[in-house]
Amino acid sequence: MSPKFHELPGAALSRLSWQVAAALLALFALATALGFALAARWADAPVVLLYLPPVLAAAAFAGRWSALLAAVAATLAYNFFFTEPYYTLLIHNPGDAVTVAMLLMVGLVTSQLVTSLRGQAQLAAFHANRNATIAGFARRLLTCTDEGAIAQVVAGELARIFDCHACVVADATQARLIAGTEGVERLTEADLAVAAQALADGKAAGRHISGGSLTDWQFHPVRAAADALAAAGLARSDGMPPVEAEHLSLLENLLDQVALALERARLESAGRENIVLRERDGLRSALLGSIGTDIRPRLHAIAAGLRKLQRAGGADGEVLHEMASETAKLGGFIENLADLDLAQNQEPVVAGAVSIDLYRRTVTSRGEPVHITPKEFAVLAELARNAGRVLTHRFLLRAV
Repeated sequence: MSPKFHELPGAALSRLSWQVAAALLALFALATALGFALAARWADAPVVLLYLPPVLAAAAFAGRWSALLAAVAATLAYNFFFTEPYYTLLIHNPGDAVTVAMLLMVGLVTSQLVTSLRGQAQLAAFHANRNATIAGFARRLLTCTDEGAIAQVVAGELARIFDCHACVVADATQARLIAGTEGVERLTEADLAVAAQALADGKAAGRHISGGSLTDWQFHPVRAAADALAAAGLARSDGMPPVEAEHLSLLENLLDQVALALERARLESAGRENIVLRERDGLRSALLGSIGTDIRPRLHAIAAGLRKLQRAGGADGEVLHEMASETAKLGGFIENLADLDLAQNQEPVVAGAVSIDLYRRTVTSRGEPVHITPKEFAVLAELARNAGRVLTHRFLLRAV
């Protein structure tokens, strides 16, 4: 696995390699040689302390069980070489029996203490390594601005961290491959079916999990709230599980970072779309204002000319009447367009139980539609637009 993770304490029993075993044997031989040198000058009393360093070394570098074995071996070596009768495991002197018993007890206690300290150091290193991995992963995701870039980074980083093949699949209704590591250009129908299952259920699925006998992949959903935004696929060429049990929590933390990145990308995309819509609405408002300014006076001039021709009576009255009618309709359309402001809130105007929709030109009372004539609606709409103001009769006639 690259980068290598520290093994969690207790995950597996520590085993002596031949190098460690040789080093411990050398320490025991050295302790015995020094013991003979000291015993020749100061008797056997100080010799017992020489067998503690090998026990401490075994606890620090080889683990709990090796330290316990070293403690027993140190007790037996001291008993064999430095208690009467010599070169046997028998003890005749009660004082020697107490010394041997204390040596065994001290060796066991110190080995347990040193092993506990070693375990705490391993645990701290494991968590520090995991936090550094998550932080580096999050920094890579911050540089991505869209779903495709995020998926490419996720596939590459998961493959590097867990030393396996990786891909990202999205869309539960029709699962599709977004990105994959080198050599992963497509997924089979069975792979996509298992990925769709993981997306729909929000639970991991695939090989070594459930429902994945036909696929070599494991798919883990990327969840945000109750929805699965995507699924990360992991697989190994040798068929072994791509993520060990003790590293599943790390994978979940990484997928949480992916969910945050996808949510951020979608929010940014929605923000950009809103900006485009606002700019488009501003352009429409400007065009509508231009229509009201440029076309309305010309329509008024046409209508005035038609009225003048009708009064003069020199033309076909039916044709003039039809032209005046069409001009009036066109004038009404222009007035409606000129009054329409897309930047305004298009929610209905509510007055008590009455709701007036100025844009759909409907009126409801207590939820029931009210049928009124176009001129009545025009008056009502003008009053609704100017709520709280006093409107003169002339203003209403001109507006309607």
